[in-house]
Amino acid sequence: MAKTSERVVVGMSGGVDSSVAALRLKEAGFDVHGLFMHNWEDDDEGYCTSAEDFQDARRVADTLVIPLHRVDFTREYRDRVFRYFLDEYSAGRTPNPDVLCNREIKFGEFLQYAQRLGAGRIATGHYARLANDGSGVRLRKATDPGKDQSYFLHAVRADALNRSIFPVGDLHKSEVRSLARASGFHNFAKKDSTGICFIGERHFRRFLASYLPAQPGPIVTESGREIGRHNGLMYYTIGQRQGLGLGGHADLPESPWYVAAKDMATNSLLVVQGHDHRALQSSSLSATNVNWFYPDEIEFPLRCTARIRYRQTDQACSVEPGNKGELRVRFDQPQRAVAPGQFVVFYTGDDCLGGGIISGKNTNVVADGRADAALAELPR
Repeated sequence: MAKTSERVVVGMSGGVDSSVAALRLKEAGFDVHGLFMHNWEDDDEGYCTSAEDFQDARRVADTLVIPLHRVDFTREYRDRVFRYFLDEYSAGRTPNPDVLCNREIKFGEFLQYAQRLGAGRIATGHYARLANDGSGVRLRKATDPGKDQSYFLHAVRADALNRSIFPVGDLHKSEVRSLARASGFHNFAKKDSTGICFIGERHFRRFLASYLPAQPGPIVTESGREIGRHNGLMYYTIGQRQGLGLGGHADLPESPWYVAAKDMATNSLLVVQGHDHRALQSSSLSATNVNWFYPDEIEFPLRCTARIRYRQTDQACSVEPGNKGELRVRFDQPQRAVAPGQFVVFYTGDDCLGGGIISGKNTNVVADGRADAALAELPR
């Protein structure tokens, strides 16, 4: 980073990554301000760490001698992220709220607030890189493949990326911790946050049940035989093995059971035996609400790679327009446990091209039909 006196507001979460992001920007000569975002109000003591995280961010800001602002985005978060989370589970899909949080809050509301503070750009501790090749800013994978977060950033608007900096994207996590320790940051060994931020360490099913009514129903095999009862389709995702509560059956093999599909019309959970059962494999999927960073450069059919979940290795595929604005993604090798509501993200080399929501049209969520017919219609 070149020396500059430009003002940059850093989203400081209290973690080590955003702390080192602020450190590197200050060392580069930026006029650095920190901003702590309060995004969730929790009535249950012990689950929300916002107060503790703010104190961690404040201690780092004091060490760096930079201002630290605090802003409350709880209303925006509930309206734009949490409501989406509940709606997706109600529809039988498996959402990823972190993607929407990045687009709507961290690179939406935060950016606008930073501009009111006189900043031209914002920075975060995300593990990703940005490069400008003359045609605009390009989102690229992080140097550390184990920490790369470009998957979660694929829906951010291109104009927001143009006003962003990722100061730790060229570092490995071990280097970030070493820099934090050398700089006297008390949080150099702080544990990384995992999971969905507003759920924390609490029991997921109890949390979800406090917002959505559970609707128990049958667990059925691919032949339509009922072998158990589920607690509500919202509690399960495609490929899940744990938590099914299925005991042994004398006339069935003892192999583990896996969730293969959800029949929304009959409120049935369809299960199969075997990790690699054909019903868990999909050679294609449909995607909607696709965000392309460089739409003028996309030509169909598109040969690229894709990921259908975070930290998955890149999978070779072809992408073509489908029906009603959808995209059809065909993989060279079948993909296991494609989950509607999750995201498919496209790459060419290190460049992230964009991504979209995996729809249920060609995947394992079915909206009508009998349980046995549903499995028969799953993509091969």
